[in-house]
Amino acid sequence: MVVNWSSDGVHHKCIRQHTMEPLHMVNDEEFTKQEILGALEKFDSSRVQGEDGMNSSILLQTYKCFPNFFTEIYNACLRRGYFPKQWKRSIVKPGKEGSTEVTKYRPISLLNVGRKVLETLLIGRINHHILSNRLLSENQYGFLPQKSTVNAAMAAKGFVWENLQQKKFVVMISMDVTGAFDAAWWPSILSK
Repeated sequence: MVVNWSSDGVHHKCIRQHTMEPLHMVNDEEFTKQEILGALEKFDSSRVQGEDGMNSSILLQTYKCFPNFFTEIYNACLRRGYFPKQWKRSIVKPGKEGSTEVTKYRPISLLNVGRKVLETLLIGRINHHILSNRLLSENQYGFLPQKSTVNAAMAAKGFVWENLQQKKFVVMISMDVTGAFDAAWWPSILSK
């Protein structure tokens, strides 16, 4: 995919440039061997392999033989703010054939295990920072550990019930935001 950025104004060019620069955080602690091992052990070894042809059990056994080597690779990625280009590649399988549901046509990407481990490590760090510093609203339910749509529905039900008991009016608005971020300008989101 070729992106034409020639129509960007000065403001947009500055934002794009800002998002291309790696973040240098002084308090980033290096990944530990135990942290990497824990990430590797989370994966199901029976899952289909990515482009590299390795499943998680192969990488896990290799890691156990060379833990210092792998730890250095993942920490170099962290220090440099770098995600290897090879790990950005995937094998794309078509969606389910013969289905009448639109969502079943979505293709499936088979990702390299090394990439999945790095993502797991980074997501763990990001979640720890966000949750330990209470940077999210208590009303955030999506994409958080031990929270789901059931929790959101129960919170809404509790809010409605409490206000109806007090003879107050309750108005609820529901919005379908499926695909809302598909057309979003990502450099602006990343810069925030």
